[in-house]
Amino acid sequence: MTPLVELRDIALSFGGVKAIDHVSLDLYPGEVVGLLGHNGAGKSTLVKCLSGAYRMDSGQILIDGQPVTITNPRDARAHNIETIYQTLALADNLDAASNLFLGRELVTAAGFVDDDRMEAETRRIMARLNPNFHKFNVPVSALSGGQRQSVAIARAVYFNARILIMDEPTAALGPHETRMVGELIAELKRQNLGIFLISHDIHDVMDLCDRVSVMKNGKLVGTERVSDVTEDDILGMIILGKKP
Repeated sequence: MTPLVELRDIALSFGGVKAIDHVSLDLYPGEVVGLLGHNGAGKSTLVKCLSGAYRMDSGQILIDGQPVTITNPRDARAHNIETIYQTLALADNLDAASNLFLGRELVTAAGFVDDDRMEAETRRIMARLNPNFHKFNVPVSALSGGQRQSVAIARAVYFNARILIMDEPTAALGPHETRMVGELIAELKRQNLGIFLISHDIHDVMDLCDRVSVMKNGKLVGTERVSDVTEDDILGMIILGKKP
């Protein structure tokens, strides 16, 4: 199978510091790859090259086996790459539908915002992703952490994301909310999306990911199938920078 996305020999420096030192990763449809490492390891910087937030100094990005150029977030979206940041970038005073279509509102033939159609589309996508979501007419500030993640994920999926970058999706969530996000990720896998999941939590990675890639000091320590390693193995990769 051709990888959904390949990052080949990516390098990026800030001044004299090598933030990413010739790193290669790939991601297949219906797969979750976890990115682990200490703060400053380079994992967030790497995926920001894929999301268009940073321009890499050298290397190549391939989508479906074809080289692509990504120099800004608009390029990334054109290749169906969406990022869900830890802050979720939601407008707290607006409801789910208004957030889903924020900046991309549906309009009537007369040019007015079509609230009814936006709510109907939001209900349709939520029925696919999270059938237990029913709070469509309240500001998202009134939603739980897991429900807010649902809205952010629905926004990405509605606009045809095929490659999803998730930054610490379960940070500050309780056990129930974490399970909810895990169910959302499982549903996205069934829909054949590929997901890069950035995390500091080894338990999250073991529970949610198919493979794990560990970075240290801008370099890739290694990529392992989660089923082939233990939490101690991954901890050794993070701390010692050595493959198990």
